[in-house]
Amino acid sequence: MPRPDASREIPRELTLRLRRAIPEPYCELDHANAWQLLVATILSAQSTDKTINRVTPELFARWPGPRELAEAEPAEVEAVVKPTGFFRNKAKAIRGTAQAVVALFDGDVPRTLEELTKLPGVARKTANVVLGTAFGLPSGIAVDTHVGRVARRLGLTEESSPEKVERALCSLIPRDCWVSDGHRLLLHGRYVCGAKAPRCDRCALNELCPSRDAAPEGAWDERALRERATVESRGETSLDA
Repeated sequence: MPRPDASREIPRELTLRLRRAIPEPYCELDHANAWQLLVATILSAQSTDKTINRVTPELFARWPGPRELAEAEPAEVEAVVKPTGFFRNKAKAIRGTAQAVVALFDGDVPRTLEELTKLPGVARKTANVVLGTAFGLPSGIAVDTHVGRVARRLGLTEESSPEKVERALCSLIPRDCWVSDGHRLLLHGRYVCGAKAPRCDRCALNELCPSRDAAPEGAWDERALRERATVESRGETSLDA
């Protein structure tokens, strides 16, 4: 997709503030390679990244790659991934994906959206995460509940379906920023713009947000520094610190 016209891009001030608050965006699913990220992302559905990060060390220690997981006993995989929820379906999905990666791609995670979405348990969001984070390939923007919520609150879209939100964001954000700004929107939603209790008073984007419900506390750059500390500590540092 070509770079959008400047008139259709996200307002420069909003982009400036978000990038000041989260200068080095990252994926919170711990992984050492594309295969581990693919499995972790499949498991993350209806779960939290913290839970997945507690489960995957044992999973990858017992079955390091797709060849090992493809031959694993279903019951043993189910037992390991049980804390993630919907464990039978997830165990089946990651074993099926492992078998497909071995059979179709000689054990290597494919690098195209079309190939990835043919794997069991891999939808467009998962494929976008893997391509963008593991390979640096901007196939789109991974839209989860956090990204969708932040995009709607900021007035970037009125759409509710992830696919339509993705299309809207991709038309507003330059392609070479899809991966980084996608992570920024997710992290902002996770640590500041929460579903039930958004911290509008501590939000660096407050003055630019049509959905704000509280006055800002202090200068925006001070709020941005607080958010940066919170994100970099994975929530261990409070916005109130």
